Amino acid sequence: MADVTFTSPKMAKDLTVYATAGDCHTLLSVAKAHKVPIEFECENGECGSCSIQVVVMADTPMAIHLTEKEKTVLRFSGKISKQQIEDAEVRDMPPPWRLACQYIVRDEDILVRL
Repeated sequence: MADVTFTSPKMAKDLTVYATAGDCHTLLSVAKAHKVPIEFECENGECGSCSIQVVVMADTPMAIHLTEKEKTVLRFSGKISKQQIEDAEVRDMPPPWRLACQYIVRDEDILVRL
């Protein structure tokens, strides 16, 4: 189980929910299930409207997997750099921005800034 804490100025207070690791649900689907006011349009990783900041709460994050769509959309929008993509793939350093529709919740606690 992972604690996923959502925070946003649009919310009266932070919301922490439990997500089952390994069930292949995206962060967007977890947010929608708990009525978190997250913006989204295509739900397919092509528009970038669901970009969010994710902070891994563990000292040593698990291996990072960015989809090709995430790399393209986040890099094109200027949210992550080529170096940050390389750091994620080679050094398991999480990038500051992700797409909620592409991020699969894992067995690690995270803070999500909307």
